[in-house]
Amino acid sequence: MKMKVRKAVIPAAGMGTRFLPATKAQPKEMLALVDKPIIQYGVEEALAAGCDQVIIVTSRGKQSIEDHFDVSYELEKMLEARGKIDLLRLVHGISDMVHVAYVRQKETLGLGDAVLTARELVGDEPFAVLLPDDVVDAQIPCLKQMIEVFDETQSSVIATQIVEGEAISAYGVLDVKPTDGRFKGKLFEIQNMVEKPALKDAPSDLAIIGRYVLTPAVFETLSQTQKGSGGEVQLTDGIKLLLKKERVYAYVFEGKRHDAGDKLGFLKATVELALKRKDLGEPFRLYLKTLDLG
Repeated sequence: MKMKVRKAVIPAAGMGTRFLPATKAQPKEMLALVDKPIIQYGVEEALAAGCDQVIIVTSRGKQSIEDHFDVSYELEKMLEARGKIDLLRLVHGISDMVHVAYVRQKETLGLGDAVLTARELVGDEPFAVLLPDDVVDAQIPCLKQMIEVFDETQSSVIATQIVEGEAISAYGVLDVKPTDGRFKGKLFEIQNMVEKPALKDAPSDLAIIGRYVLTPAVFETLSQTQKGSGGEVQLTDGIKLLLKKERVYAYVFEGKRHDAGDKLGFLKATVELALKRKDLGEPFRLYLKTLDLG
């Protein structure tokens, strides 16, 4: 019987220091892109991809994430009493969106450790990992594209995009070989992974993006992974060990990725997502045309 992806893990335990002072008293994941917190984009993508359970890895000070996806009785009663039915549906829809479970990462020891923290809730089945900083705007949700690949290959799949020039040194970079078949030209078998190489040392122009579909075998390799720089357990190191046991693929997804974990990327995402909104796009576009950008 083929394995099916039903669960998605969203790591949200980081300190968000790049957004200080805004993140001094609120989680970075709750910063709003237009009118939705960053993390909600990831939850909605997981739901649209067919996942029926979302596991959010949190840490101390992240209570507002749980509150956001919980029922807000007082707010709903107030909206109902004032006849604001559209807003009531919007608020109720968030809490009714999907089953969300939470697990706390007691120490922020890296992405690999965060994923390992979710082991008991995931169990012995394949699962997705979505990094909320990476907001992907796509006609077909990025994770849904990847799950289609997983359904056919029954192997772990990492999202990747082409990054040209010196910018490649900011990413994990893949050493790959092409595959044939249905996904030819977009699907590659991973041979190795290099973390933030210099341009001259990069094995390809394919960079790792924050979407993964992983087999449960990765939990065993992560538990064997040694801490790296900064005393953190890196997910890429765990996947490199997984390569010794089974195939792992890289998929060049269709869509535009926004780096909402970076201030400039966050601003770009806000503008581009706002311009695509039916209720905001045209007046916002007209406003932008009035700006003196000289």
